[in-house]
Amino acid sequence: MSSNIAAQVKSLTESVVKEILNNESPSVEQCLEILTSVQSTIAPDHETKSVILIVSIRILEESKLGKMITKSLKHLRRHKRSSESDGDSTAVATWNQCIAIADKILISLREQVAAESGQRKAKKVAVAKAESFQPGLPKTSGAYKERLRVQKKEMYKDPPAMPPAQIKIEEEWVGEPSRDEETGEMKFIPGSDSSAKLKEFLKDFCPNRSPKEILNFGAFGGTYYRPIVSAVTNIKYKSSDVLKNSVQKEWIEGLDHKTMLTSLTYQASVNKFKVKCGGSLGMWESSGWISDSDPYGWFQWYCRFYQGRRCGDDERQVSRWLKSAGPKGRFRSQLCNKIFAAGGFSHVNSVRISPVIRQTLLHWGLEITETVLRKHGIRVGKL
Repeated sequence: MSSNIAAQVKSLTESVVKEILNNESPSVEQCLEILTSVQSTIAPDHETKSVILIVSIRILEESKLGKMITKSLKHLRRHKRSSESDGDSTAVATWNQCIAIADKILISLREQVAAESGQRKAKKVAVAKAESFQPGLPKTSGAYKERLRVQKKEMYKDPPAMPPAQIKIEEEWVGEPSRDEETGEMKFIPGSDSSAKLKEFLKDFCPNRSPKEILNFGAFGGTYYRPIVSAVTNIKYKSSDVLKNSVQKEWIEGLDHKTMLTSLTYQASVNKFKVKCGGSLGMWESSGWISDSDPYGWFQWYCRFYQGRRCGDDERQVSRWLKSAGPKGRFRSQLCNKIFAAGGFSHVNSVRISPVIRQTLLHWGLEITETVLRKHGIRVGKL
């Protein structure tokens, strides 16, 4: 059916071009016959109010029928004026018929294009809604957006950035990092499948605060391991289950879980520096930062990486740390510069200097110490 219509439309378009556009003295009767044929082909029920899809957008794009009919209107009106000048009222009436039919053809084509576009959009929405209820990574941006909408998440990016592809977890875990007793900085070893780039990144990946220290100092407003529904995996997570497979039991001994770990309400008073910082889960998800291996985010990844798990997401996550808290990281550099501006080493622990950045860096596993400040000063020429 579609191929027959396509052939007819192509033939009719060629007739429009030949007899109307490229003919200096066309027969008004022949023009009327061609346009009537076009109308009967693309809109056999043009007298009804319903829009029947006869010609697809693809056929219109290939044949350029709409474009040719639009051009033909200019020619039809010119020929009508010539007939008016000649005083041929019969020809004028017929040219008016041609113009009216051409107008109706264009209206019909616009309606059919709009109807098909609407059907395509409705189909995409239906598919996205169906996919939004299925567990696993979203297949399309539309399905991901629908998940975020249904879960009433913040849409920081619209359309949302897709999450990373499914992450492969290495079977063999490595040991915990070594730690410099004086500086507190840690060194991590790569896994057997780690990329060359990750191995290079790890040379500068030196957090000086462990997951245990971060949680015990006070972080994330006490909400990090609250129960969530992940838009990335479309799975509901319970705090008790996630804590078991993310942190070591001794890390959180003595902590009030409801206040320090699983609170549903962000409380700045819980944080070490008594300020609020960071974005929502929806912001992280819609930005494409969350993977299926660690649906809670970077800190969950850090907890597991610290314990020796290695996976295909390590390179990306370490890279994110380097950009934020690494030797040239934006937050680390900003805070160090502010400390130097305030007087240098005597202000290294002054909580009055950018407590929000200090809390942010703590979430990334870093606090500014004299060692960190000295390294920055040497790098930027302040020492």
